[in-house]
Amino acid sequence: MATAGSGGTSTAPVRGRSTRQRAAVAAALDEVDEFRSAQELHDVLKHRGDSVGLTTVYRTLQSLADAGEVDVLRTDEGEAVYRRCSTDDHHHHLVCRGCGKAVEVEGPAVETWADQIAAEHGFVDVAHTIEIFGTCGDCAAKAAAGGGRR
Repeated sequence: MATAGSGGTSTAPVRGRSTRQRAAVAAALDEVDEFRSAQELHDVLKHRGDSVGLTTVYRTLQSLADAGEVDVLRTDEGEAVYRRCSTDDHHHHLVCRGCGKAVEVEGPAVETWADQIAAEHGFVDVAHTIEIFGTCGDCAAKAAAGGGRR
């Protein structure tokens, strides 16, 4: 099941102890558009010359997620991936299985359905996340041009 939180577009301070390493993780998130795993962000930092331990990356991402400053998805393999979102409003994602491109989408019909189904079963204070995984147009075109290979 995918889990998501909303984040803003600006570089917000990371909750917890403010350190150079935590600021570097937050800055790396601001540089990527697609969802990235903690290990992928750690590699980005390493290649930039930032000395940040993998454990610090995981802890920082978790604190950003807990604060609602990043969205978190679970991939088909169960790995958590993170991204700052461009809106603080509730939204969902279309995510490309090939390249990881993510598009933020609204789903008013989904919101209505979730509220109705919760009420029918006597649930209150409900939340939901919906992530739609598929193949983006660019990846589909590359696959078609390559004889169906990805």
